[in-house]
Amino acid sequence: MPSPFPGMDPYLEHPVIWTGVHQNLITYTNAALNALLPPGYGTNMGERLYVMQSDRSIYPDLAVYEQPQESPAAKSSAPGAAAVCDPPWVLVVEPLEVREVFIEILSLAGGAERVVTAIEFLSFTNKPLGSDGRKLYVTKQRELLGSRVNLLEVDLLRNTEHIVAAPREELTYRGRRWDYLVSLHRGNAGTRFEVWAVTVRQRLPRVLVPLAEGDPDLVLDLQRVFERCYDEAGYARRIDYRKDPYTPLEGFDAAWADAILKGGGHR
Repeated sequence: MPSPFPGMDPYLEHPVIWTGVHQNLITYTNAALNALLPPGYGTNMGERLYVMQSDRSIYPDLAVYEQPQESPAAKSSAPGAAAVCDPPWVLVVEPLEVREVFIEILSLAGGAERVVTAIEFLSFTNKPLGSDGRKLYVTKQRELLGSRVNLLEVDLLRNTEHIVAAPREELTYRGRRWDYLVSLHRGNAGTRFEVWAVTVRQRLPRVLVPLAEGDPDLVLDLQRVFERCYDEAGYARRIDYRKDPYTPLEGFDAAWADAILKGGGHR
């Protein structure tokens, strides 16, 4: 069953659901690219791995609480009784191992693998200001921007911190409103970016994926990738469209979404 929305489904922008969505987007993008790549190219799915341990984590179930029963000694108030402490809460914080997957397009010319394009789907773990995930991502981003490798960044999370390399100030200056953003920086292109910006009411864009110099760009249809992700992962069975999404829609967008969901029998 397809998503009721014409483009990105805002109900998938949920910290608990997004881990699976992110993995599926990577998997189906990788499959779509391999169907398009000419001879002499291949792909690799890599990952960043780190341990996150923060009291501000967006993930649930990172801590186990235990409240011990009071001992008879703790309740005693008889004169001369030994001093006892009040029973504490015991907090055991479980570190979270975070894996962030990305795609690399490889040139296989001459029998040696060389990365020509990196593709990143952004996630909740690498967007919050000051987070370990953001620091790691920005470090890699800066390295790629200063190299010959092309960088394609896909941000399908509304109302979160801006992190794609294309400057937010320049996008805002142009007066365009967007909810979802794709930024392409070609290797050695300096401060030039190609950007696709769409709202929640629009289909996801068809974007360019550069290869090595001299070879034509691929065209990746993000909407088709998303639709395969939504359908094959069975998200229609998991989402309760009677409720508001985790990141609520506002104003006319909220009214628009309500009409779509009622018209499709989801409310």
